[in-house]
Amino acid sequence: MTKMSIRTNKMKAVGVLMKQLTTSRRKFHERGRDESFDGELEKLWLVLNNIKDVFVEVKKNEENLLDTLAEVYNHLHRLDSRKLHQDMHSICERIKYSARNLLPTLVFDESYKEEDDRGGKISHSSQELVQSHQKQSWTAKDFNLQDDRLKVCLLRLLLIFPENAIIRKRIAINLWIAEGLIENTEKTAEELGEDVIHNLLKLKVIVRYGSTKDPRVNKFQIPPDIRSQLKLYLDGDLKSIRPSWLLLDRKKVIIGTKNISLRNIFNIGASYLNFKPQWVSELKNLEVLQLGRWQDSPLYHVEVGSEEFLKELRTLKQLKYLSLRGISRIFELPSSIGELESLVILDLKACHNLERLSDDISSMKSLTHLIMSDCCLLEAMPKGIEKLTNLQVLKGFLITTSEKTPCRIWDLAENLTDLRRLSIRIGSEAVIRDGEFKSLENFPALKHLKISWSVSDPRYAKIAIKLPLDLIKLHFECFPGKSFKKVFTTHEYMPSELNITGGKMESMSDYFSMWKVNIQSLKFLRQLNTLKILPLKYLKQLNVEVDDLKRFFPWLEYVEIKQISNHSNIEHRYE
Repeated sequence: MTKMSIRTNKMKAVGVLMKQLTTSRRKFHERGRDESFDGELEKLWLVLNNIKDVFVEVKKNEENLLDTLAEVYNHLHRLDSRKLHQDMHSICERIKYSARNLLPTLVFDESYKEEDDRGGKISHSSQELVQSHQKQSWTAKDFNLQDDRLKVCLLRLLLIFPENAIIRKRIAINLWIAEGLIENTEKTAEELGEDVIHNLLKLKVIVRYGSTKDPRVNKFQIPPDIRSQLKLYLDGDLKSIRPSWLLLDRKKVIIGTKNISLRNIFNIGASYLNFKPQWVSELKNLEVLQLGRWQDSPLYHVEVGSEEFLKELRTLKQLKYLSLRGISRIFELPSSIGELESLVILDLKACHNLERLSDDISSMKSLTHLIMSDCCLLEAMPKGIEKLTNLQVLKGFLITTSEKTPCRIWDLAENLTDLRRLSIRIGSEAVIRDGEFKSLENFPALKHLKISWSVSDPRYAKIAIKLPLDLIKLHFECFPGKSFKKVFTTHEYMPSELNITGGKMESMSDYFSMWKVNIQSLKFLRQLNTLKILPLKYLKQLNVEVDDLKRFFPWLEYVEIKQISNHSNIEHRYE
């Protein structure tokens, strides 16, 4: 990449410059080591590393601000005084927040610095400090008025995630579950987590991240001014729980600390993980081990020097949460993983090198979440999944040959009566038995269902499916058929969200006519859910007339269309 191409390819500019710096530094060493000059190069590397994702973040923040400005323009253009009056405070706050995120004043402002408990530097700009003292919208009294569950969940967000972090809702809820901050009562722990997120949004302690038109909230942030106020007021509370946490925030780390009081290890920003021999010997009380990637972007890379460290996990008898999400160079899980009988959540999502799981996991009776989605090289399922009767979330269940998928969908439906989220991947060697996908209707608690196809053969599109009565969301990914004609043969039920991503779909007319709502019939079909959310993405052969959607689905609230045959990008929220 030349100097000119660095200017024209800004997304790669910092990374390429860091690579060139490493190469040049090595060549300088070959000429003769100069400690002083090498220190200057190290300083440059640290500065570049600090801003390596700046162009990506700027682009995201630009899009958020433009979305908000476009929304306001539409309100003004339509002379919608009711909407403007109703949302004026929210609009102004969103504009200020998005604009503030475009000003990188916090990165290098050295007007005020203090050391944290680990000896690292925490930087505050003078602007941020003034804001936190001027704006008294959140006080210690406000915090103490909240219920205990909300308070402890919020404290964990403040302790773990760095400033301006984009936090996935599901990651936050899983951590709360692992620490026992939310537990199954008359509601499931996941439902209680959703309630906490809803209340924090209502209190404006967190703000949604993403399109303001989309009614779903999948990611959120803590506004910097709110974060500053809360940390100022809650410093004592944070100090009381900090000793039980180890946050990995350096680029390269070696794990093997001797701290018997540690209960939680969380990887904030480490990319290269190595482990001392017998690294778990002093970590017998460990409950949370988040080594994988929590960031949503694949730009964040995590790899391990060797997968040998996994064999020592067997001694962590109190471990409840293990995340290896997105870690490279893990090819196989050892059978000793099955000895983690207290484990509640096992997250293996996007372990792209993972080929084999342990042969039998039936002993992991405490598991409520088993996440194996986006493990593209995974060849088979372990024995005993159907015996994990506490499972509420099962993602990445692979359908392949009879030998490689020892239990089938009807086995899961019969035994996993608490399962609420299920994603299935149809593999390249899949043998699908007659009526197998019809047995989906037998899951009594299932709310979210995703089916992905790793095969393009159209015969795999001729799978008759029956949906559970209480299903809320259905997601098809890479569906190999031209229509749903052979998939759905009745119109007894429709989920409120249908998401179709990728595949060979050409027409939805059969689906539309099958599900066309007869207003009168709704009086007699009270159990019938009607479609409210419809994202259609990356369907190059699909033609859809947007005006028809509302006609076929009168309760439609939100449509997102991206890169289909006759439309490139449409997002619409129906009032």
